[in-house]
Amino acid sequence: MGTAMQFEQEKLICAVLFTDTKTADAAIERLKAAYGDTDLESASYCFSDISPYYDAEMGGKVYRKLISFAQCRDPQELAAIKLHTNAIEQDMAVSGNRRVNLDAGFVSPGRLSLATTKNAGHRIPLSDGIYAELTLFYARHAWHPFPWTYMDFKLPQVHTFLSDVRRIYMQQRKGWHAAH
Repeated sequence: MGTAMQFEQEKLICAVLFTDTKTADAAIERLKAAYGDTDLESASYCFSDISPYYDAEMGGKVYRKLISFAQCRDPQELAAIKLHTNAIEQDMAVSGNRRVNLDAGFVSPGRLSLATTKNAGHRIPLSDGIYAELTLFYARHAWHPFPWTYMDFKLPQVHTFLSDVRRIYMQQRKGWHAAH
């Protein structure tokens, strides 16, 4: 029989969808107030070129930016973090339409998991109506998608960003392990 142990902290990230930079910046400031400073922020890319899914709701051409937080966190917090990001989205909405979409997740040595409110066969219930989705896995020095992985999470620039996040995280882990 295995012994249940405390989960190791993981690297919190957030994928930010937006139509205007000021709205994105305001949302990121709210995230920083809750989760601390970022240590990496990607360049923005045009999400609408990949999918027009959010264009109507968000009122125009949609962009995505990824951010990583300096402080690692307990992955058990994922549901609470998603509830908080949903509250930010609702608070910033105009006439019921989101102006920002925040997809929080965790990078660990071997995976990227994202939080979602949508149930599916490949998603694991966490709590309070929030599910975790295994979005990418890391093996042989590269990120690999699943059949359900969102199209933009298959992009080389997203994999490069996540590899940079993972590299920082692995250095942080090395420091923790050396301290113990």
